[in-house]
Formats: sequence, structure tokens, C-alpha cells
Amino acid sequence: MNLESYITPYARAVVCLLKGAVNASDRCWNDLLHYQSEIQKYVAQIGLELIVKRDEGFAYLKQMTDEGGNTLGLIPRKPLGFECSVLAIVLREMLEEFDSNLDELYAAECYVTDKALKERIELFLPERFNRVKLLNELDTYIARMVQLGFLIEKRQDNAVCYQIHRIIKEKVTLDQLVEFKKKLESYVESV
Repeated sequence: MNLESYITPYARAVVCLLKGAVNASDRCWNDLLHYQSEIQKYVAQIGLELIVKRDEGFAYLKQMTDEGGNTLGLIPRKPLGFECSVLAIVLREMLEEFDSNLDELYAAECYVTDKALKERIELFLPERFNRVKLLNELDTYIARMVQLGFLIEKRQDNAVCYQIHRIIKEKVTLDQLVEFKKKLESYVESV
């Protein structure tokens, strides 16, 4: 039995998309671009929408919503929790600063170390917040960001660093960034 005779030419691209974001460096990227309209029609049948960010170098699937915000529930929504939310905001802000930095104009990828994340996240925490506990558990939260696809773990010179995946711009918009900062400031003032 020849499997290739039974599947569509874009099947591998769909499988990759169902597993998570597809990057321009992935093997199926060219198929994804070539069969983009066919893939969109295919995934629309199960309530998904293909989002392709060519200039950012990635694509992903997003659940379609009706007027009431309802979905078929194929992709479960899980709340991040306070600590992961703060980390997502920090990552989004770091990527925004990277993109607006003229010195980094020709660099496409933003990298960060866990040390830099620890320093940066402390700026967002209220004075009475249990910093020691958060910083001790930060590796767990970073691992969660890797699992969600917001960070990509890289090894350089026997050290671990993380690439901030541009998909975070889709998941945390500038409006959400501003809104979260306002909520955090009012929370800090109330404590």
C-alpha cells in the first residue's frame, strides 16, 4: 500500500499545523504556502482558520468563533495564571522593544536568557509579592512558555537561551499589553 496515493499533497503541512505553529524553517513551510487556500478550506470544515504571517515567518491554526465567542472547542482554552501571564507580558514587551530598536534593525530573532527574564520580571511584581518563590519557580513558568510555543529553547556555547517566538504578538496584542500593565499598576497600588 502506497500511503502517498491516499493522502492529499498538503497533508503533512496540516499535520504539522495541528501540532503547533509552523515556522519558515520547517520542511512543510513551502507546501503550506503552495497549498494555502486548499489547507484553509480543509481546516475550515472543523472550525479552524489558517493564519499565515509570511513576513514574520510562521503560520498557525486559530479556532473560528461565532458572534457569541463560541467555538467547537477543538483547541482547549487554559488560563495561564498570574505568573505565566506576567511572563507572557514581559516577553511581548521585550519583543516590541527589540522590533523598535534601530540597532537590531537587521536581526530577525529576539533572544533572551533566563537571567534577563528574572531581572525583567522583577520590575513587574508588587513590593509585597513573594519574589523568592516566583524566582525559584521561574524555570517552571519558562518551561510552560516553551510548551505553549512562546519561547524556543536554544543552546549556544553550552548555555541555554530562548528565542521569543513571534506568535506571541498574535496571542498578546499591544492593547492587551497596555490593559494588563494598567491592571498590574492598580493591583500594585492596592497592595
